[in-house]
Amino acid sequence: MSNQDSFWQRLRRRISAAPADAVCKPDPSGQHHAQAEESLRGLLEDPHIPPAIRTSLAADFAQLEAMLGRLERGELHLAVFGRVSVGKSALANSLLGETAFEVGVLHGTTRTASPRPWQVVAGSGVHLIDTPGIDELDGEAREQLAHEVAGISDLVVFVVDGDMTTRERDALGLLAATERPLLIALNKADRYDSEELERLLKRLREHAAGLVRAEDVVAVSAMPPPLKRVSLDADGREQVEMIRQAPNIDALRDRLTDVLAREGRTLSALNASLFAGRLTDAVARRIVVARRELAAKVIRQYCLAKSIAVALNPIPVADLLAAGALDAALVMHLARVYGLPITRREAGGLIGTICAQLAALMGAIWGIHLVASALKGLSAGMSTVLTATAQGALAWYATEIVGRAADRYLAAGKSWGELGAKRVVADIVESLDRDSILREARAEILRRLRSTGTPGAESPGA
Repeated sequence: MSNQDSFWQRLRRRISAAPADAVCKPDPSGQHHAQAEESLRGLLEDPHIPPAIRTSLAADFAQLEAMLGRLERGELHLAVFGRVSVGKSALANSLLGETAFEVGVLHGTTRTASPRPWQVVAGSGVHLIDTPGIDELDGEAREQLAHEVAGISDLVVFVVDGDMTTRERDALGLLAATERPLLIALNKADRYDSEELERLLKRLREHAAGLVRAEDVVAVSAMPPPLKRVSLDADGREQVEMIRQAPNIDALRDRLTDVLAREGRTLSALNASLFAGRLTDAVARRIVVARRELAAKVIRQYCLAKSIAVALNPIPVADLLAAGALDAALVMHLARVYGLPITRREAGGLIGTICAQLAALMGAIWGIHLVASALKGLSAGMSTVLTATAQGALAWYATEIVGRAADRYLAAGKSWGELGAKRVVADIVESLDRDSILREARAEILRRLRSTGTPGAESPGA
C-alpha cells in the first residue's frame, strides 16, 4: 500500500480520534448525527405513509436506507465532478494512491452505463466516487446528474483544468443549490507558470464567489507529464529515459483533511437530513395528490348518490331532507380522507357557510326542488321521469359545489385561507361548466333509472 493510500487511513483515524469539539464545532456532542439517524429511521418506519406511495418512491426509500447505513457505519462519501477529460479519475486515483478508476486517452472514459453508474471505492470509511463528465449532457440531464451526485455525496470536488466554461459555471451553480459542500480543484496546474497560475486561481475564485470559499479553490497536478532525462552510456551514446513524476495534490489533500476532520461528523448528517427533508416533501406531495384524487372520487360518488336519491324519492319534498343528510355525510367522508376529525354539527356548519355564499344560486336550486317535488305528488307520477332527471341533475350540481368547497377547506387544514369562504366558493362556481355537468348528470341519472326498470325511463320524451 502506498503512502498516498495511507492518507485515507490517517484521515479516518484523525476524524475518529480527535476530540469532539476539534472535529466539528457545530456538533460537539454528535447530537446532529444522532438526530439525523433518528429522522431517517422515523421516515423509513413511518406507518402513516400509504403503501402505494412508498412503492412509487421505492428508489428514494432504498437510498434513504443506504444513507442510514452510512450514518451508522460512520462513512463519508466524496465525489469528483467535472467535464470529460479534466482528470477526475486521475485525481481520484492520486488521492487513493492506487489505480482504482480507469484513466484513458479516449474522450470520456468514465461512462454512464446504468441508472447508478457511480464507481465507489472505500478508503477506510471515506468513499471516493468517480462520475461521468458533463460535456455531452444537455441542460436537463446535467441538472439531473448534479442532483444525483449531490444525493450520494457528503462533499464534492469540482475539477477543472482551466478557466471555467459557461457549462461548468452552470453546473457549479446547480451543485451549490443542493447545499452540498464544494471544493474546486484546478488540475493540470503544471501547464502554467506561477504568475499564470495565480491569475487563473483568482479568476476561478471570482467565478465561485458566494458558492465556494476562496481557500477551497486549489491547484493540483494529478498526472504530471513524464520528464525526459538524457544521459550518456559507456560508449558515449545518448540514452533517453522518461521519468514519471509524482502527483502534486498536497493543496487538495490538506484542504480535504482539514474540512473532513473539522466537519466530517456533520457533513454526512447534513446530507442525510437534506435528503430526508426532500423525501418528506415528496411523500407529502404524493399524499396530497392521492387525497385529492380520492376526494374527487368521493365527491362524484355522492353526486351520483344524491341525484339518484332525489330522483327516485316518491314522497314530495322529502327528497330535500335526504339531500341535506347526504351533504353532511359527504363532508364527514371528505374529512376522513384528509385525516381530520369533524363532528356532524361541524359538518352542518360548514355546509351552512358554503350555502350562505351561494344564497342566490342555492335559493333557485331549492326552489326548483320544491316545485318538482310538488309536481311529482300532484301529477300522480305522470311526469316523474321528466321532473326527476331535472331535479336530480340540479342536486348533482349543488353537491359538486358543496363537495369542492368542502374539499378546499379541508385540504387547507380546515381553513379558508386568506381569500375567505366567499372568494373560494365564487372561484369554484366560476371554474365549473354548469351546462356540461347538468348534461352529464341527466345522462347518468337516466342510465341508472333504466337499469332499475323505472317506468317511463325508456320513453324518448324522457
